[in-house]
Amino acid sequence: MSSPNHLDFLLKSWTYDANEPGVRLVKGCDGRDVIQVRLDLGILQMEVSGRPDGSRPEGYPTLLDWLTHKELNDPDLELEAEICDEIDREFVQYYHRRVAWLRLQRFELAIKDADHTLALMDFCREHSPGEDWTLQHEQHRAFVLFHRTQAASLVAIENQQPEKAVELIDAGLEEIKDSFEELGWEDFYESDELVERLNELRDSLCNDFCIPGSLQEQLNEAIKAEQYELAAQIRDRLARRDC
Repeated sequence: MSSPNHLDFLLKSWTYDANEPGVRLVKGCDGRDVIQVRLDLGILQMEVSGRPDGSRPEGYPTLLDWLTHKELNDPDLELEAEICDEIDREFVQYYHRRVAWLRLQRFELAIKDADHTLALMDFCREHSPGEDWTLQHEQHRAFVLFHRTQAASLVAIENQQPEKAVELIDAGLEEIKDSFEELGWEDFYESDELVERLNELRDSLCNDFCIPGSLQEQLNEAIKAEQYELAAQIRDRLARRDC
């Protein structure tokens, strides 16, 4: 008897719950790890490295890798409509996997996927076929930066470095602010939900760990107050943290 071409067993054994993350790491038939996401319409499966769909565009690990190679031979590369569609496909795939890594609390891998998306955005901005297409992607840059900042700060917390977490949040907020300004949205920055959530996380860390501010802020205050010995100590802490 041939194998059934349906997912009834999987769907019944893993019911959909809108209130649960619905993400898991499982072994493929060859023993490799894969990510599965339970959706209301079924199950989404992704590879844990390279392209989430497991394909190798033109033999390269990702479409970005292939495009970067093409750019070496053609710095004025223009993106055709078909390539633009494939770029959008890669954006969506990396979005799904980035969210899955966050739900699985695999924050370093979420950072890696966010960096890929940001690099692809940079490439698109450089070789965009038009302003409208550029805006379609740039309007989401702040969201990717939010995920990256959130993940990076949580890695620092896991490593028992709350002050570094605050520094990373500050840096992420500056990048998000720059993105808003480039889009002409600076009036909406302070009230943006993502900005508010990062500020709440920052305030929570400062309160929970009695941090008067980021190390850089403390250094600036010490120099301003001419507390040079304290400033030297803070510089040492910054140097040790960045090693």
